[in-house]
Amino acid sequence: MTVTPSSTAVVVSKTQQFQATASNGSNSSVTWQVNGVAGGAAATGTIDSNGLYTAPVNVPNASSPAAATVTIKAVSKADASTSGTATVTVQLPPSQHVFLLLEENHSFASVTTQPTPMPYLVGLANAHGLAMNYFADTHPSIGNYFMLTTGQIITNDDLFTQTVDADNLVRELLAAGKTWKSYAENLPVIGYIGPDLPPYLAHHNPFTFFSDVRNSPTQLLNLVPFTQFSTDLANNQLPTFSFLLPNAAHDAHDCPGTIPNCTDAQKLQAADTWLQSNLQPLLSSSLFQAGGDGVLIVVFDESDSTDTVNGGGHVFMTVISPLAKAGFFSQTLYKHESLLRMLVELTGAKGYPGASANAPDMGEFF
Repeated sequence: MTVTPSSTAVVVSKTQQFQATASNGSNSSVTWQVNGVAGGAAATGTIDSNGLYTAPVNVPNASSPAAATVTIKAVSKADASTSGTATVTVQLPPSQHVFLLLEENHSFASVTTQPTPMPYLVGLANAHGLAMNYFADTHPSIGNYFMLTTGQIITNDDLFTQTVDADNLVRELLAAGKTWKSYAENLPVIGYIGPDLPPYLAHHNPFTFFSDVRNSPTQLLNLVPFTQFSTDLANNQLPTFSFLLPNAAHDAHDCPGTIPNCTDAQKLQAADTWLQSNLQPLLSSSLFQAGGDGVLIVVFDESDSTDTVNGGGHVFMTVISPLAKAGFFSQTLYKHESLLRMLVELTGAKGYPGASANAPDMGEFF
């Protein structure tokens, strides 16, 4: 018994038609299985009596992206000892342009309660994908930034200066032959790994701590000022993964420079204005039009300090992409390790750092 195709990749929620052919060339009457289960199951995908396989909503949990595979089996109805198999890799839609942007220190409610102080960001989320039940891992900021890039909190000391040798997103991107950059507003010079120089905050830029970066003259060149982002966009030189970091006056962490004593709403309004000015050229580019492969994730690192639900409180997170569902509102509980898992899967990085290996998958957004 031969099953065709013998090996293929299927994006979450999409379908693949399989055919079974007996060795004598005739069409076979078969029953279909997924991972040994007749007709399959929600977690691994289902297959109908005609061999049409429907991938699960999420990528099956596995220790590495390459291991997210299932086995399709066709068993002869005439002779149960006769069968054939095929393998399916379930994946998120691959992207060559994934962007992660962090905002600071505000609850989900403070962003979304109407009238919202962030109409641009909330409008994007409502039109694309919004996580209604997403939580940070800890307080204060730095542990969340590390969870998003290493799958570990590493430290809760915002004054941390040590080198981090834990597995991380940079290591896994490089292992897969992918490219990356951190675009940080007010970074003083390319390759800067020194302390905070407000409004640039080093503890918001986790890539500056990784041994894979600090010990490599080549990788240090990927730590660049945010001004480089518009140049790279215009010249079609964006990497596979881009980390976008507004400064502390533009990420809702501090008051904007023109208002020394401001309200939280004014912080959020200033951040929203910055987002519209700096993201709209990206979202208007071919990467985000029909047929494009851009994926932009905007997330808050932590809620306000009084909100400790699930560690770091309820925060806002949106997925914006032509590859993703439009007008989608997820009710699933997620934390930063799930977002790291999604970044690995979207970029095709080599493996899952830390807690991302077993975190709930976010494939439902696609």
